[in-house]
Amino acid sequence: MPATPWISLTTDYGLSDGFVAACHGVIARIAPAARVIDVTHLVPPADVRHGAAVLAQTVAYLPVGVHVAVVDPGVGTARRGVALATPDGLLVGPDNGLLPDAAEALGGVTGAIELTNPAWLARRVSGTFHGRDVFAPVAARLALGAPLVEAGPAIDPAELVRLPEPIVAADPAGFTAEVLTVDHFGNVQLAATAELLEQLPAMVRVTAPANAPLPAPEPVGDGAPGRTAVRGRTFGDARPGELVVHPDSADRVAVSVNGGRAVDRLGVRPGDLVRISG
Repeated sequence: MPATPWISLTTDYGLSDGFVAACHGVIARIAPAARVIDVTHLVPPADVRHGAAVLAQTVAYLPVGVHVAVVDPGVGTARRGVALATPDGLLVGPDNGLLPDAAEALGGVTGAIELTNPAWLARRVSGTFHGRDVFAPVAARLALGAPLVEAGPAIDPAELVRLPEPIVAADPAGFTAEVLTVDHFGNVQLAATAELLEQLPAMVRVTAPANAPLPAPEPVGDGAPGRTAVRGRTFGDARPGELVVHPDSADRVAVSVNGGRAVDRLGVRPGDLVRISG
């Protein structure tokens, strides 16, 4: 890829330590003209699935560039550091499932490299801080236009680690889907795509958690479990304090409360199953 002024950073490093600043500093030393976009550094610690979802839902809206993601509970182990080429940019990070969904959002993986060239890394690579010592220096060199093939040997994209597909199960009465993320506002994003809402009536029932096993279609009537919600387009389609089920900005099904926090109302967390039914 030609030289690019843009690098993005997505991590679980938090903001109370010097980890993010160190990554910025390494990039600035190697590629001082590069511009860094901080996507977030508040991914829940070691939550690879959450980091993967945030990255995949964001990269398509960023300038073409080098996108570094570090949510890396396996740092210092045999897990590989990789760089992925796509039609719309490069991705750099651990080979633990964090990057492939973002690569698909950028047009799919067209090449993959294992990061092994010591000339591209810090002189001393820490066993616990590859964001600073591996991924940031690689990203800076790529931003300068250095050929990706010089970073290490090519690997088969089919061998990249991928996360298990989240659960989504549809039936004539509705669907059950895994909680994918919970955002800053307490909105609960499900793995289901928004088109599954089209079959449902204006009022729906939200049942959570629904974890074991996948529930059968719920009975109709006053005795049915769950909470009533509006099927809408945005938060204001429900009255203040009421639940609304709607397509979110990533075209996923979300459960929200107009003026409140759905995660508190439902008592769920990522990985739980939520049922939406008519």
